[in-house]
Amino acid sequence: MQLLRLRPAFEGADVEFLSTNAAYAKDVGGKLYAVTDANMWNKLALLKMFVEVAWVMLKVRPDVVVTTGAAPGFAAIFFGRFLGARTVWIDSIANSEELSNSGKQARRWASAWVTQWQHLSKADGPAFWGAVL
Repeated sequence: MQLLRLRPAFEGADVEFLSTNAAYAKDVGGKLYAVTDANMWNKLALLKMFVEVAWVMLKVRPDVVVTTGAAPGFAAIFFGRFLGARTVWIDSIANSEELSNSGKQARRWASAWVTQWQHLSKADGPAFWGAVL
């Protein structure tokens, strides 16, 4: 789980996680909400996942949402913004040649839009703040 590498940045904060893999609960050492794994090719699962993420966001009401991407991350950014949260999209380290589809969509909803690959950064975004290696 790539975000665990950022754990020192969240020191002293009340952190809750959302994942498509419930087994990560043992790794995060805190509250983890599991949602349906979905992508744009399975519309029914995607709809179900969006509803599940919306429910979690309404329950948690986060101040900040940080995600490394994919459809559940996009949903969290989307609903987080509507709830007034600051949002940070960090495009996955796996997207080394081009930005992810979710990342391209997240740009209009994220407070900060970041890539982990310097050669993908541009003046109008995404920004490069370093890599989570």
